[in-house]
Amino acid sequence: MTSEQPVTQTENPIRVVVTLLDPTSVFELAIPLAVFNSEGYELVLAGTAKGAVHRGPAGLSLTAEHGPEVLRTADLIVVPAGMYGEYVPPAELVTELRAAHARGVRIASLCTGAYILAAAGLLDGRTAATHWQYADDLRRDHPRVRVDDRSLYLDDGDILTSAGTAAGIDLCLHIVRTDYGSAAAAEVGRRMVIAPHREGDQTQYAMPPARPVPARAQGLGPVLDWASGRLHEPITIAELADRAGMSLRTFGRHFAEEVGTTPLRWLNQQRVARARELLETTDLTVDAIADRSGLGTADGLRQHFHRAVGTTPAAYRRTFRGAA
Repeated sequence: MTSEQPVTQTENPIRVVVTLLDPTSVFELAIPLAVFNSEGYELVLAGTAKGAVHRGPAGLSLTAEHGPEVLRTADLIVVPAGMYGEYVPPAELVTELRAAHARGVRIASLCTGAYILAAAGLLDGRTAATHWQYADDLRRDHPRVRVDDRSLYLDDGDILTSAGTAAGIDLCLHIVRTDYGSAAAAEVGRRMVIAPHREGDQTQYAMPPARPVPARAQGLGPVLDWASGRLHEPITIAELADRAGMSLRTFGRHFAEEVGTTPLRWLNQQRVARARELLETTDLTVDAIADRSGLGTADGLRQHFHRAVGTTPAAYRRTFRGAA
């Protein structure tokens, strides 16, 4: 099927098995059910055991008609978000996921569903996406996984992973696009009233970095406060060192110990955070925001902004200005 053709009825639909976790996240569970409720796909739900009742929020419960054994019939397995961190997935689910992967079945995780794939060892040595808020936990708990906290989703062929919540829609539409072409993905997107493709990556949705608080009350706090109030001015590292009463070398060492990064990188982070705030809350031009945030020209703002946030100032404003 070409990229110009919509999804049409087929005698051999792709069998999509979606796993139920306990407890489960209803939104992430609903994503594959909505996207793959289309011609060309056959949907099946797999619980942790046949007939098992799975808990959802606010007293909601879901009953599984099939257990993990139905994964043996899948062409594509989708593992939505569920518990994370200390959660240990059922051994039978892990076994079936490993066996499915060995057979060459595509397996996709949404948001913290990546924890389940990591627990099964399917992400070892791979780069995987998950929600930016849980990326550090996944790195800590599964050090053999290269965690990407920027991408909305990643397609590694047989393993696909996505960031949080709405990024699961992006990944599922990507799968439709891969299976049946861009026109088919656009058709599903129109039905769901969502864009078939989003700009940028998930760093635009992460909270801007706050000014780190030095460990010592008499540390670099006053210098950081002084700089934070003058981001629009051409601050030099030598000037910061002088205000701290230190040599450049000593200042750099103390800064790394107390703040966890270099003075220049910290300044750029604070300036981009200021630009984000102005894009969200004002109608200032990009030139004016560049000036007020200390990033110089509009071109300078665009370069720093894209490097840090993964999208353009204009696209960021379109996404967040209305909500502000």
